[in-house]
Amino acid sequence: MLEDFSDAPERERRRPRRPMGTGKRILVSLLALVLLVIIGIGAYVWFLSNKVDRNLDHEDLLGTQSEDYDPNRDSSGNKLVTGAGTNYLLLGSDARPGESFSRADVIQLVHVDEDNDNIWLIHFPRDLYVPIDGHGKDRINAAYAYGKSPLLVRTIQDLVGVKIDHVAQTDFEGFVALTNALGGVTVNNPQGGDDFPEGRIELGGDKALDFVRERKSLQEGDISRGERQQAWLKGIMNETLTPSVLLNPAKLSDVIDAGTKNTTVDNQLTTSKIRSQAIALRGVRGSNIHFLTAPFDGYGTTSGGASIDVLDERGMERLGEALQRDDMASYVE
Repeated sequence: MLEDFSDAPERERRRPRRPMGTGKRILVSLLALVLLVIIGIGAYVWFLSNKVDRNLDHEDLLGTQSEDYDPNRDSSGNKLVTGAGTNYLLLGSDARPGESFSRADVIQLVHVDEDNDNIWLIHFPRDLYVPIDGHGKDRINAAYAYGKSPLLVRTIQDLVGVKIDHVAQTDFEGFVALTNALGGVTVNNPQGGDDFPEGRIELGGDKALDFVRERKSLQEGDISRGERQQAWLKGIMNETLTPSVLLNPAKLSDVIDAGTKNTTVDNQLTTSKIRSQAIALRGVRGSNIHFLTAPFDGYGTTSGGASIDVLDERGMERLGEALQRDDMASYVE
């Protein structure tokens, strides 16, 4: 006898549902957790991006508004090399409270190679005696006094033949705030003197300011001070790249806040570009950060009695060639 299936749909509806398997429950829970993490990370990235937006000032530091601005040519009309890595000009002022930013006491050309594997920081001593467009020869920081950041950008481009893509400038008080936000930094002092012994030392904010300002008691004056500034920068970078900072939302927020306050960047350096560069450099560690001084050939005095660092013209050509090829390793071999 055949069974009557006419009421099968009704019986199916009355049939009790099987409980969800353990594997499926775990999968759904994991998906929900991942979603929450993604939302949380997204919100945190948005928060940090907004902090950077609020803190950073933007100005025409590249000189794009001037009538003779050509981003791809130097002062003589020669074509600059572009796209061989990214070049940033980092400027720092030693202005005391109440003073305006009128001197470029820190001049560092930061070259990030095209593969984002290495960062090269090149210290240009402020007394380096160089050609300045429209002003003959003078100490390099005079370019800032004559024409602010745009003329200093052009002066360095004329020396090395590569385009400077972005500029950031701050003051030494910003260095103090950044050091304090990290809880201090460990610095490998290249030269003892004043109150700081040679070798590894711990620096808090105020001590860091004394450390990077001093030059009169140092063996090579401004050259030695530049080496100290680079040692401090390396200490800052090494500390920032540690898990105790990168994986600590509150501390990372404080570091970003301190690093962007009292800082001015060029109009083209957007928060999106900063974020993209930071992500691209996520694999960089201390061993990938290299420091050197722009080539000079001893010391001298101008006809007016000013002390200068004599430019090593052949050495500068070699530095320019290495930057143009995006092959800085060949310069230091």
